[in-house]
Amino acid sequence: MLVAAQLRSRADALRAPLTATLDASGYWPVTQHLAALIDYPEINSLLQELLSGAQAILGDHFVGMYLDGSLAIGDFDPDKSDLDFVVVTDSEVSSDTFVALKAMHDRIASGASKWASELEGSYVSQRALRHDRRPAAHPYIDRGSVLAMVHPESGYWSIHRHMLREHGVVLAGPPPQTLIDPVQPDELREAVRGILHEWWMPMLDHGPLLQNGFYRCYAVLTMSRMLYTIRHGAIVTKPFAARWAQEALDRRWAPLIRHALAWSREAPPDLEETRAYIQHTCEYSEQIGPTWNTDDTAHGHGAGR
Repeated sequence: MLVAAQLRSRADALRAPLTATLDASGYWPVTQHLAALIDYPEINSLLQELLSGAQAILGDHFVGMYLDGSLAIGDFDPDKSDLDFVVVTDSEVSSDTFVALKAMHDRIASGASKWASELEGSYVSQRALRHDRRPAAHPYIDRGSVLAMVHPESGYWSIHRHMLREHGVVLAGPPPQTLIDPVQPDELREAVRGILHEWWMPMLDHGPLLQNGFYRCYAVLTMSRMLYTIRHGAIVTKPFAARWAQEALDRRWAPLIRHALAWSREAPPDLEETRAYIQHTCEYSEQIGPTWNTDDTAHGHGAGR
């Protein structure tokens, strides 16, 4: 398949010894995660279908297609991960083009591949991708859903742009660094605060999703990564952030994080402790002012060793 060939070509060009260890930021070396992706031919076939379809529909308006999320940063898990992508266009997608893209995604979703319902991605203009902190509504598909016009929540797009710029895998088009301005550490911190305010704080009062044990695993690992970003102004993988949190935060949270890392249906993270961890993350994000403390022990109420 073309996608697999592209990934092999890039891996060969950047050939280095493969290891079983993460780098200092919690990411696999680039050749390792590309090699891991090649091990999933069904995913490569699906991505090839998506790439070919998007290019055919967009024509000259197609700029590039990129992988981000777990496929790009190296913590892809076939039992839990989705397939994150971004298609970049030279202008906003027209209503007619949106209809054609939606029909393509509906057709893909009706196929036999189990990965067809795991696609999650955006069709965004080159202008919005370069520097917009919150672009206008654009075509977006969530896993298990259909393509729709979506206005992303505050913070989401800044983090998304950073991940794509620093770790995106090119399937077609120019390097993402040429399309996206650097996202500064304080932008990432403010992005996390926005997501906490819009999504996670309301969940403390009414959060049916937290009744699901697997979602609590996700919530705990996400809080660990958000605390890391607030502290360091950087994005790392959830497992890396969780291991950091076990060492850097109050020992109260260590058992909760350990259960989250296990992703066990039999022993998921405790519901009330998960709520408390979300509350702690929200409170800590509000305590931090414009001058960011660099002391690992300075984590506010309930967070210091």
